[in-house]
Amino acid sequence: MRAHYGKVTAAFAISALALTGCSAGGDSSGGGAEAAPCEASEGPVELNFTTWVPGMDQVVELWNEENPDIQVTVQTGPNGNSGTYQNFFNQIQAGNAPDLGQIEYDALPNFRVQDGLENIAECAGVTEAADQFVDWTWGQTTFGEEGSVYAIPQDSGPMAMYYRADLFEEAGIEVPTTWEEYAVAAEQIKAEGAYITNFPKTDVNWFAGMVWQNGGQWFANDGESWDVNLTGPESEEVATYWQDLLSEDLVSTLPSFSDEWNASFNEGQQWTWVSAVWGATTLSDGAPDTAGKWAVAPMPQWEAGGETAGNWGGSSTAVLKGSEHPAEAAQFALWLNTDPEALALANELGGLYPAAKSATELEAFAGGVEFYDGQQIYDVFAEASANVDPNFTWGPTMTQTYTDVSDGFGAAIGGSGTLLDALSEGQQQTVDALTAQSIPVQE
Repeated sequence: MRAHYGKVTAAFAISALALTGCSAGGDSSGGGAEAAPCEASEGPVELNFTTWVPGMDQVVELWNEENPDIQVTVQTGPNGNSGTYQNFFNQIQAGNAPDLGQIEYDALPNFRVQDGLENIAECAGVTEAADQFVDWTWGQTTFGEEGSVYAIPQDSGPMAMYYRADLFEEAGIEVPTTWEEYAVAAEQIKAEGAYITNFPKTDVNWFAGMVWQNGGQWFANDGESWDVNLTGPESEEVATYWQDLLSEDLVSTLPSFSDEWNASFNEGQQWTWVSAVWGATTLSDGAPDTAGKWAVAPMPQWEAGGETAGNWGGSSTAVLKGSEHPAEAAQFALWLNTDPEALALANELGGLYPAAKSATELEAFAGGVEFYDGQQIYDVFAEASANVDPNFTWGPTMTQTYTDVSDGFGAAIGGSGTLLDALSEGQQQTVDALTAQSIPVQE
């Protein structure tokens, strides 16, 4: 597992920044902030960049070799929700944050409402770069605010369905193209002594990707306050669907990314995995005995003939509040996420699937993949990325929301309540968390 940023392992404490709302740069509802002038610094510049992507130091070496007057030092930390985000908040408050930090899309609103990001819209080349990125990823970094750019898209996690082509063929079971067909296949696969998939109770952002595909929205912001809606009809449909599969024991409930979970794939006990593009290496690393037996197809659809896809994961490169060199930091962030050599190396060493549109032209994504019997699987993910709704909005307290909903999912799996109950309770807890941080919430 090299590029999985989805699993929430710990909730970070509420930063003191949240208690004061945003400073002059914005307001606590997440409204627009005027971009400050972005002028180049005089003389040599040294930047610090914190990330958790393996091999990023080698990628940055490419930049340092070509840019002797703007040198970047890489600091490697744990996954964002496992400590790096809390470190960022502490450092921002203390005035010693790194110039640049890796921040997942679902965590960006939290930094935004706490005034932890520099608006780099006025930095050279930033707004002009919008068309170089998949539309929905650029939207994640601007929050729909005119004249605002708070980060540069780094990677994304468009979703599709990995499936054991050999097992489906041997059992004479049709590969599902709709969620209705998926439920039927689940019953047929259970009769074969296996499961169609695993329900990941701790990966609430996987579940959010399912809601995203179904056209749902968990959050909205009108520039003045937040609307929280974890229980809309689209969410309810997804929750009811997976609750039915759980109630009928048609899906397993193993801890995600555990040795036991990997073994279930390696031993043919899991026939599909609806997951993100980064899951390609997760499967090949965790289930090596199944090489050549997997294939990739679009996500099952709620309506036959549909083409919608969800997203799970993905990060940006943000210039953190207080950087003394925002112009140079923005310049580096643009290079990191658009330069072909940098993108290729970040994929090779860190498993990143770039948010840049040019990713489809990279050799790493152009040919067949041996583990998937030579299938050009990245064509499927490129199509999925183009079919992700660009208007999905994350809320400003996603880590807490994930934790609360995950607790409810665990209770539902244990027979206490349902997935929909978990969403309902998570919604109330999210509203309470926003209110406690003086972040306006719509009635």
